[in-house]
Amino acid sequence: QVQLVESGGGLVQAGGSLRLSCVVSGSIFSIHSMGWYRQAPGKQRELVAFITSGARTNHADSVKGRFTISRDNAKNTVYLQMNSLKPEDTAVYYCSRGAYTDYTGQFLATDWGQGTQVTVSS
Repeated sequence: QVQLVESGGGLVQAGGSLRLSCVVSGSIFSIHSMGWYRQAPGKQRELVAFITSGARTNHADSVKGRFTISRDNAKNTVYLQMNSLKPEDTAVYYCSRGAYTDYTGQFLATDWGQGTQVTVSS
């Protein structure tokens, strides 16, 4: 059974940086697309970024130029580097494993981690 374990969340001042990590076990990591979602209080969960098995990436407009998703297949790990953080980035961040459809350009999550809290103070 696949397990996804996030780490790296915390409290940071606006303008600061954090790097989230997600280690995946129980699965052949390299063949799957991976994504990061976030959910702020009272809001729907939103896709922040995803990376395909071929390392193609896509970032939401709200984080483009500030966040970068990457993967290390040798470590079964996906990362989210977050720079120039803003208070509106405050949310629980979830790592996900899923499928990417080239025809639609969409990522669909099928498995989730437990989430890690990111809080950005102003």
